[in-house]
Amino acid sequence: MELATTALLSVGFLLLLPQGTLTNKGPESLPIRVTVENDLSNMAPESYSSSVVEGGVLLGALRRLQETQQDFKFTVKEDPDFGLLLQSVNGVAGGEREQTYWEILSESSGEYTRLDVGIGCYKPTANEHIILRLSIWPQHI
Repeated sequence: MELATTALLSVGFLLLLPQGTLTNKGPESLPIRVTVENDLSNMAPESYSSSVVEGGVLLGALRRLQETQQDFKFTVKEDPDFGLLLQSVNGVAGGEREQTYWEILSESSGEYTRLDVGIGCYKPTANEHIILRLSIWPQHI
């Protein structure tokens, strides 16, 4: 009976392991597309291809992109209340004086959705299109 219980527990444990744990394969790499837009200038949007590991966050995909593309650079700043905030992209920073910020959107079939979490928490899906857009703060009435 003890042998059967041990065998069942071992099989149960193996079923709980994430895919790829017992192989050298590791997590799957998911392709994503990143577009940089600047609503405040006449610059053409710039598009890039990157990847994120399955279950990984957008920050990792942006770092991977920065390491492989010389013309893509970004910086972040840590806010004690909101975590990592995208501060600059390709040398252009958002700023309080100008009331500008880097908005992060996801596009699917022409529909744009503002992300409700930052780059340190958002988990892109395979073939997702992420837009980094320099925008002006919304004016409150």
